[in-house]
Amino acid sequence: MARCAVYTGSFDPITLGHLNVIERGAGLVDELVVGVGINIDKQSLFSAEERVELIREATRHLSNVRIETFSGLAVRFVRDIGARVIVRGVRSLTDIEAEFTMTLANRKLDPYIETVFLMADEEFSHVSSSLIKQIAPLASDEELARFVPRSILPKLRERLAH
Repeated sequence: MARCAVYTGSFDPITLGHLNVIERGAGLVDELVVGVGINIDKQSLFSAEERVELIREATRHLSNVRIETFSGLAVRFVRDIGARVIVRGVRSLTDIEAEFTMTLANRKLDPYIETVFLMADEEFSHVSSSLIKQIAPLASDEELARFVPRSILPKLRERLAH
């Protein structure tokens, strides 16, 4: 039986912190599914399909990573694809508090699904998609490449130009 885990998020846009968790998570399992959450109440920079494509480009070097979209509860998505493990990246104590609450809720919803936390590498502990949206209009490509995969820079610049 293949070991499959799921890493969910909005990835709007994918950051080097996300990519770090994906690479490390992919090294732990036979298949890592990146679940791109669709939240119709949230104003996104990129559509779900665009986020999938950006993640696909950034993870092209990882043969055991698959990207899918989902809406609704992450724990239901995990169950529906036949996985039993959720991978979560944690950057700070604030993240831990929110993730702890979500993990307890997920365990109530499905006690057979476990959550595994990967601490962000120190160099990515401050990186978030919100930060990218704030600094991208002001930063050079070289500066932005410290926060996001180089492969997404053209699409990010194109989107912010509108």
